[in-house]
Amino acid sequence: MESAEALALFASEGVSALIATPHVALSLMARGEMAGRLAEIDRGWADLESVAVGRGTAIHRGAELRLDAADPDLSDDRLRLAGTRFVLVEFPYFTVPPRSTRTIAQIVRHGWLPIIAHPERYDGLEADLEVVGQWRDAGAYIQVNGAALLGRYGDAARTNAMRLLAAGQVDYLGSDYHARGRIRLTEYCDAITAMGGAEQVALLTATNPARVLEDERPAPVPPLSAVESGRD
Repeated sequence: MESAEALALFASEGVSALIATPHVALSLMARGEMAGRLAEIDRGWADLESVAVGRGTAIHRGAELRLDAADPDLSDDRLRLAGTRFVLVEFPYFTVPPRSTRTIAQIVRHGWLPIIAHPERYDGLEADLEVVGQWRDAGAYIQVNGAALLGRYGDAARTNAMRLLAAGQVDYLGSDYHARGRIRLTEYCDAITAMGGAEQVALLTATNPARVLEDERPAPVPPLSAVESGRD
């Protein structure tokens, strides 16, 4: 029932394709528990596929990977986005750990393209946005949650999201749906468009997500100048 409602919501917002990204802790590998977790996700994916038939929204498989293990093996297609080189990753406990850039660089050295999920929500990021630039220099891309732009995660997350947009450091806009029963894609897009960001909206929500499915790196997203000039 939740899956059917979610697909209907995404379709009503004009979403033609999506990637489902259940959480997976990479430390499960070291504990010998990854096979069990992936089998659980396999069952859920089969159910989702059956619900999605005829609903008009293409679904693709993926995962949101918690980087709580050193140098993980990401060769299993089920750990990547739609079987591409892209991997959606997050650091544990909404914090930036020591040597985070080295962790990103290790992933890139193995040939994968990491997308860092919701960095705007990490504790203390407002004091050191430079680390995001370091991640990007190491080969990572950045996904911001759309709800952060509306203040749903607090003032600090909204400010961080706006500053990242102003710096041209955001490549994708995510729903972070999590069966909450509502998405606000139109509102996210309207918020950016109101700041003169129509070009950014197209890149963040259409062009670059489509390029993930094609296993292509994102097109550059220009800085959102309205934020820089204090008009956010």
